[in-house]
Amino acid sequence: MQADATTIAAADAAELIRRAAALIFDVDGTLAETEELHRQAFNHAFVRHGLDWQWDRAVYKDLLRVTGGKERMRAYHDRLPSARPLSDADIASLHRIKTAHYAGLIETGCCPLRPGVAELLGAAKARSQRLAIATTTSHGNIDALLSQALGARWAAQFDAIVGGDDVRQKKPAADVYLEILARLKLDPSDCVAIEDSGNGLIAASRAGIPVLITRSMFFGDDDFSAARFVLDDLSELGLAEQKTEKQPHAQ
Repeated sequence: MQADATTIAAADAAELIRRAAALIFDVDGTLAETEELHRQAFNHAFVRHGLDWQWDRAVYKDLLRVTGGKERMRAYHDRLPSARPLSDADIASLHRIKTAHYAGLIETGCCPLRPGVAELLGAAKARSQRLAIATTTSHGNIDALLSQALGARWAAQFDAIVGGDDVRQKKPAADVYLEILARLKLDPSDCVAIEDSGNGLIAASRAGIPVLITRSMFFGDDDFSAARFVLDDLSELGLAEQKTEKQPHAQ
């Protein structure tokens, strides 16, 4: 019974996707499981900067509630009772070191797209749907990941790309999604947002966009009750379509 319910939900999610004029993707955790590499890159930057900070997975998972790398470091610093002062310039320097190291890790090819992502992108293009990216991460991080995964001309596949530095407030504020809607000139109901986190779900929902969640490593236990659908990964969409095609027509 549970398997049947899961299949029905995936089939309904696939129908929602097919009927959308545009699909709007988050990046980290949604297109690829990047967060562990981000964590390693932060720790590398701390060593390079002479800080004794060490973010293990539990600490990092908690810090992911703060969106944005620079904001995350500032929030962590503010929690420390006797930390040495860190200026905005220090934070920016740390972030540059972290971003460069992250790009180097991505270039090793160790972080492929999550299951079903490439297939969904291809199917969307075949249906002439528009594609967009709405993320908290920087353009440098987006390019590092997608130039490796989709090739040097990856950006030509997307009609709009909005990162955290392009708007005043990052997720869970709706700013990135509102900017995407303005650039695409579409109503929220014409789109589907594909996210992996509670903050992403809140941001898209505040913009009025229906949300499909694909669970990821660090956010799998977030509250997704407001999502239209929740899947383990996007390959479930393709499997649901195949099963639907194989079923005999109703009499």
